[in-house]
Amino acid sequence: MSGMRPRLTRCAGRLAAGVLLLVSAGTPLRADDGYELWLRYVLVSDAARLAQYRSAITQIVVEGDSPTLDLVRDELTRGLGGLLGRELPTSARSVHAGAVIVGTRASSPLVAALPLAAQLRAVGREGFLIRAMRVHDKPAIVIAGNSDVGVLYGAFALLRQLQTQRPLKGLAITSAPRVQLRMLDHWDNLDRSVDRGYAGGSIWSWAELPGTVSPRYADYARANASLGINAVVVTGPNVNARVLTPEYLRKAGAIADALRPFGIRIFLTARFGAPIEIGGLATADPLDPVVRQWWRHKVDEVYAAIPDFGGFLVQGNAEGQPGPETYRRTHADGANLLADALVPHGGLVLWRAYISSDRTSPDRVREIYDELVPLDGDFRRNVMVQVKNGPLDFQPREPFNPVLGAMPRTPLLLEFQLTKEYLGNDTHLVYLGTLMEEVLHADTFRKGKGSTVARVVDGSLHGSARSGMAGVANIGSDRNWTGSIFDQANWYAFGRLAWDPTLSSGVVAEDWVRSTLSNDSTVVATVRAMMMASREAAVSYMTPLGLTSMTAASNHYGPAPWVTNGRPDWTPAYYHRADATGIGFDRTATGSNAVEQYAEPIRARYGNRENVPDSLLLWFHHVGWRERLSTGRTVWDELVSRYYAGVDSVHAMQRAWSTLAGKIDEERFRQVQGALAIQEREARWWRDASLRYFQTQSRLPIPSHYEQPARPLDFYMRLRCPADPRRPRCDAVR
Repeated sequence: MSGMRPRLTRCAGRLAAGVLLLVSAGTPLRADDGYELWLRYVLVSDAARLAQYRSAITQIVVEGDSPTLDLVRDELTRGLGGLLGRELPTSARSVHAGAVIVGTRASSPLVAALPLAAQLRAVGREGFLIRAMRVHDKPAIVIAGNSDVGVLYGAFALLRQLQTQRPLKGLAITSAPRVQLRMLDHWDNLDRSVDRGYAGGSIWSWAELPGTVSPRYADYARANASLGINAVVVTGPNVNARVLTPEYLRKAGAIADALRPFGIRIFLTARFGAPIEIGGLATADPLDPVVRQWWRHKVDEVYAAIPDFGGFLVQGNAEGQPGPETYRRTHADGANLLADALVPHGGLVLWRAYISSDRTSPDRVREIYDELVPLDGDFRRNVMVQVKNGPLDFQPREPFNPVLGAMPRTPLLLEFQLTKEYLGNDTHLVYLGTLMEEVLHADTFRKGKGSTVARVVDGSLHGSARSGMAGVANIGSDRNWTGSIFDQANWYAFGRLAWDPTLSSGVVAEDWVRSTLSNDSTVVATVRAMMMASREAAVSYMTPLGLTSMTAASNHYGPAPWVTNGRPDWTPAYYHRADATGIGFDRTATGSNAVEQYAEPIRARYGNRENVPDSLLLWFHHVGWRERLSTGRTVWDELVSRYYAGVDSVHAMQRAWSTLAGKIDEERFRQVQGALAIQEREARWWRDASLRYFQTQSRLPIPSHYEQPARPLDFYMRLRCPADPRRPRCDAVR
């Protein structure tokens, strides 16, 4: 996970400036540096819709007094004022026609008097209702919830309705989160470095805390609350154990205080070796009574500093850290040690299912399932096992993780990676909403047809009392938060899908475009189409036909299929297995038999060469170069076709974006145009380098109707990307 941050000025950065398109002449748009994210409350552009909104909304009435209700009042004042282009009165002395009435039955006599009790009971603590109805015989819009934070979520939902220019007539929204724990995991360190971070340093200024609390924390929490995110792990899995010392607990407490009014609880990393590293013990054995007592005292200390502390994220026996296996104990033993210490306080253990043994595995993708599934039922009730979306490591495409659905007695927390470690970092435009939807809608068949991953995540498949979804954050100190504008969409999509995993990624993409860029119909259609095609484009020019882990082991950036040195299961050659006979990893019964980890009929589908989808062909099968696929092409020709199609898709995105000159503010237009120029060059680099290498194995030509790679293989093998002051330069990509 460790790695330094490559900036936007990478492989082709200096060359990209020459291809930027100027914004066409016309009425200047408001400059936008991206800081406001999707919470840009600009005047509604459609005149008829604006008139309707102004007629329907004339007053804000927020009854009640709490830090969260104060935020609701401020957000509606700011948002409705900007969207309607006028200041609205907020007095509650009398209710006018067109009032927006906000509150809970406990805080608001107006809400308590309405016939909403049964409907409110149905939405739980965090849900909300938005209703167009009559109050004191006057038309009004009511936002009601069972808690102040539910009301806050409802306020953001109403503002989204106006931002996306949807009608208010007959408004009737009922919404409740399908997933309990909706969290961001920051891979941030105490020195403000970020493992796999591509948007500057950490937003947490540990050296200044607790005395100075940055106003950026509230802006961050506000953005999360607008999506319904309710938990944050502020430290990475490998963070220094000092984060659990009294000094740092006071600092973490100041962060918790800033986030609490927005309905967000914080979690911290618990290094398994902390009893040794900061406690002075000789062991961290989870069954040692002294170790158990040390953790009980430490947890009491944490809750004294942070009364609503959420719990610990733990990563054991991975990336050089000790864990329970160090002491010949199981992962359940390790998790239960902490769970027992946390249970009196209501805290959770999030046991990260990432295991990296010291020995090379015959098939690394089998490891997590083989280690953890036999432990189903052994974990304490306040343990959630945090499982990656795929069995390997956040690749451009993987099959869904077979652990999902295979541990019916253990709550599983699904983990996506928003920071695009293997997908072009902050430069390549890759909308991850489609990846998330692909995983969430996948059917595990663990309890027959309809046993989707979404039902595993929300707990409904096995009746789990806990449910959760985590996103490895792509957020940093850059002014625009995520390093590039389109990476904001991945933060946004995660939050929306964590609230409701059944949502369409296309609907979420459109909402993001309308809230972040423009409601202009051309902009919406063009950008939505770019986003929806972007991930498949990246898969095509990086890992087509089920290839995986094609990057160098260190920075995970750029093609390196030729790498064989080092630990075998950390090299691309281990995964693609290309040789003179063919390409792909045999995971059927004749190979590693990883396919047995899936339920039927998935097992039969993936394990049968005739039935496996082409998109996962080489993940599960070693296939001859000249074998024909359903497309009628040979494996080699199909591989070539996919690589070139990926580059063509990036060309298409460039052309599409260029048509929006004058419709997007110049600052963001230029940034995206420059990033797309880099992406196009690097997509060709991926294509040409990969095909040059695979030619050495297949001994087959690239058909003559394709543009031939301009360089020999050894040129690509010498490149080191991305260009960064701390790494060799590679501006020579042509």
